[in-house]
Amino acid sequence: MASQPVILIGGGGHAGVVLDACTAAGLRVAGVLDDDPGCGLARVLPRLGALGSPIPPGSRAIVAVGDLGARRRVIDAIDPGSIADALVHPSAVVSPSARLGRGAVVFAGAVINRDASVSDHAIVNTRAVIEHDCVVGPNTHIAPGVVLGGGARVRTDTLIGLQSGVLPGVEIGSGCVIGAGAVVTRDVADGGRSVGVPARSIAAPRPITLR
Repeated sequence: MASQPVILIGGGGHAGVVLDACTAAGLRVAGVLDDDPGCGLARVLPRLGALGSPIPPGSRAIVAVGDLGARRRVIDAIDPGSIADALVHPSAVVSPSARLGRGAVVFAGAVINRDASVSDHAIVNTRAVIEHDCVVGPNTHIAPGVVLGGGARVRTDTLIGLQSGVLPGVEIGSGCVIGAGAVVTRDVADGGRSVGVPARSIAAPRPITLR
């Protein structure tokens, strides 16, 4: 990836942190794709088009949208061949035996230990710890300060909230949300919402219907 310019898909706050990681890693960011011409990164990078615009030939893209639902829509629409290799901030510690998927981002101070697997487009945010033999699924966000104990598994499109913990061997399903500071001591089914210490399940919020 170092020889190819990077295009960031998304130009908001999360994208700014991705830009900082690219800069720290010595990568050249050629521009940003965002629907908003006034997005934050448009002040420092050329805006090359909207979110669905094609990736310029010879470039590779990183999905830099923070919201998981919006990220999923971008991921499903983009040509997989245009996705960059994993981006790793130079201050992160990644075991040589760990596996990082395409488009995954590992931010400053994170630790990924032996035989862990981080899938395509996953986010391992600032100072998060992914212990040995963990699996982090595609488009899952491991928020700042999270600790996944050895052998924990997190499936697809799931948010593990700020400074929460997941005990060794616990499995969290797809489309889940784990609240900030929670300690997950047992498995969470697909679509689950859990908060507290120890974490307990709560009902998903009902959508608001306008009349």
